[in-house]
Parts: sequence; C-alpha cells; structure tokens
Amino acid sequence: MKLPFRNTHLFYNSYGSGPAVVLLHGFLESASMWDFFIAEFSKKYTIITIDLLGHGSSGSVGEVHSMELMAEAVHTVIEQLKLQSFELVGHSMGGYVALAYIEKYSQLVSKITLINSTPSEDSEERKENRTRALKVIRTNKEAFVSMAISNLFSPNDRVDYASEIKFLKKEALQISKESIAATIKGMRDRNDRSTILRKFNKPKIMLCGTQDLIVPFLEAKQIATYCNCTLITLSGGHMSWIENKEELINFYS
Repeated sequence: MKLPFRNTHLFYNSYGSGPAVVLLHGFLESASMWDFFIAEFSKKYTIITIDLLGHGSSGSVGEVHSMELMAEAVHTVIEQLKLQSFELVGHSMGGYVALAYIEKYSQLVSKITLINSTPSEDSEERKENRTRALKVIRTNKEAFVSMAISNLFSPNDRVDYASEIKFLKKEALQISKESIAATIKGMRDRNDRSTILRKFNKPKIMLCGTQDLIVPFLEAKQIATYCNCTLITLSGGHMSWIENKEELINFYS
C-alpha cells in the first residue's frame, strides 16, 4: 500500500490479525526480506512491513536519510493504521530506526527487538569507511553493492549462501545511488542511543550472532548487559534472517 510522505511516498503492507508487530529491514534490503516469515508470524500477530526511505518501493527525501527522518516515515504508517500499541523489530539499520523511534514515541511501543543491531554510534573508523564508500558509490555503484552485500557474510558462509547473496545483490542494485548515499550519511551521522535503550522500561531483546562481523558478539553482549536487554544468542553471523530462519520463526511461534 502507498502512503504520501513529504514530497514522495512510502510503501507498506499489513498481514494477519492480533497484536501488532512492525518489522523494519536493514540497509540495502527491503520489506521483502520478511516474506519467508509472514505466513507463520501472521497466524498470531498483525504484521506490518515497511520499505524504509529509498529502499524497496518507497521514495527518497533529500540528501540525507537520517534515522530520525526514517523514524518519522515509520510513524506516518503507524498513524495511518491508527496503532496505539505495537512491538517494534529492526534488523541492523532497522534497529537504528527503531531506536530513533522509541526516543520520540516510546509510549506507543510495547516491546523492542534488535536483530544484529546496536544502539551504539559508529566508531571513528566506521565513519571514515562510510565516507570512503560514498566516493565509490558515485563512480561504481555495482562494485559497492557487491562488496557491501558479500561483507555481510563470513568468507565460509559466502559459499553456503551463494544463491541468497546473488538475490540480495540483485535487489540492492534496484536502489538508486542517491538513495544509497543518503542512507549511508544517515547511518554515519546517527546518535548513540544506548541511554535511550537503557531507559526504555518495557521488554527489550537483542538477537545476536556469535559470528557477526558487523556487530561483534562480545560488544553486543556488553551492550545488552548495560541496557538491561534480554540477549538471545544465535549461531550465525549478521544475516540472522537468512542464517537462522528456524530460530526466528520459533521466536514468534
């Protein structure tokens, strides 16, 4: 379904009935990442999936897709659906958006789940890497997408998930280089929201992969302790929705 937002539009879908759960995808992904889970999840819940700004079928707004701007886009969908209480789930960048959302609208969120994500801001090294990535995107989007998607998986897993990686790259290449750049800037410049998560006094869960190359497990474990989150350990890496499908289905069954 399409919904106006600023000078563009958002795309979202709603499935099933029951308590509402809003699912937010990660960088270079789209709401389609949740397709495998919809049939099972929607048996008990109303599942809302949203294409974040510049991803999937949603348009872009300006030169920077800040996490705050993306959170406002999410809230536009929430208002359209007249949700008074819902669980918020975010994978990777979707977790950053979820945290920006509870900073402003915590009264609406009954529970937050971060999958392969962190409330921490980027390290200086990570910020520099993102700035370098912006230069690559301007001249060779295809090379950036190929590298970025491959780096989400450990070298060993790149063989096991070759078909999934190929599909992810194909999907990501549909995103314009302007949208990719705007999103990278938003992630690079995002605020640390560890205190926001710590103060959120409702159920909060972090699902973390022991082999995650993007959000290292030991770092995630320390953050979960500091923020009083329930930590659920998964055996895979950063792409738990691919590597740990059955565990995620059981989590919501």
